[in-house]
Amino acid sequence: MALKKQTTCLPEKTYTFLAKLGLYYLTLKHKTIIADMKPALEHLPREKEDSFVVKYFDYNYYPTPWHYHPEYEIVMVTESTGKRFIGDHIIDFKPGNLAFIGPNIPHTYRNDDKYYEEGSVLRAKSIVIHFTEESIGHDFLALPEARLINKLFEKSLSGLDVAGETHQKISNKLYDIVSLSGLKRWLCLAEILNDLAESKTLSPITRSSHVGYNERESKRLCSVFDWITTHFEQEITLSQAAVIAGMNENAFSRFFSLRTRKTFSGFVQELRLQKAAKLLVENDMSITEVCYECGYNNVSNFNRQFLNHYQMNPMKYRKAFLKKIQ
Repeated sequence: MALKKQTTCLPEKTYTFLAKLGLYYLTLKHKTIIADMKPALEHLPREKEDSFVVKYFDYNYYPTPWHYHPEYEIVMVTESTGKRFIGDHIIDFKPGNLAFIGPNIPHTYRNDDKYYEEGSVLRAKSIVIHFTEESIGHDFLALPEARLINKLFEKSLSGLDVAGETHQKISNKLYDIVSLSGLKRWLCLAEILNDLAESKTLSPITRSSHVGYNERESKRLCSVFDWITTHFEQEITLSQAAVIAGMNENAFSRFFSLRTRKTFSGFVQELRLQKAAKLLVENDMSITEVCYECGYNNVSNFNRQFLNHYQMNPMKYRKAFLKKIQ
């Protein structure tokens, strides 16, 4: 299929979490084990003649659940919007979102609800590369010329967002690599890794290294995330979430904090503030309307929480955005 190169780096968007999609992860050597349990594993099979996997995905919505795998992953969203979960980090994504994810980092991409509606003609597309150090070659990685690539692999243990000039370089090469094969495809991967290794515009995604959790806990977390993202605009409590998880309140609080690196209330607040930021820049709702639409019942509390999170109040946030696009 023909793919068009994009010439702009686009940001990310808002979304809801797991249950409808499941779990997906990545694996690497240098990692900190979060829980001493067998994680749920995902695998993309490669062709016999290939040492790594390149896929151009085209779905009604991204179906992959919360997961991990032993390969490094380079993934670029080419079409669709939603919420991206990598380790302990959550952001909205749009076309152009580009990340380099190290092995065993749990992650998933959840599309916006409109992608799941019956009769929807929306598409969720992405370009994904899975590879291991064996794909590159241990002898190659032992060369002094590969020093920066080895450092890149170490940095990827926290996941890396790709932006700036590097984004444009990598974006173009990802569109190219889909149609290449054999040695040309491998050389293109080597160029991509070299561009990433030399880049000054990469930023870590997670605050610490992560690996996946076991399947039972993944399903439990998945059901909780799905419930939260469906109801966060209403008044929801830790005790309600504990019931969804089938745990007592104290045990669930510890479980949730360990698995997400966030408190339950902090997680809910982050989702509400992300939605608020989205509403502020996408329509002309009043600050009070945005406040109540996002699950807050007190405007002064909403303004205070928004200021703490974004370092500016809602009105200034909206003005700053409008100024930027003019």
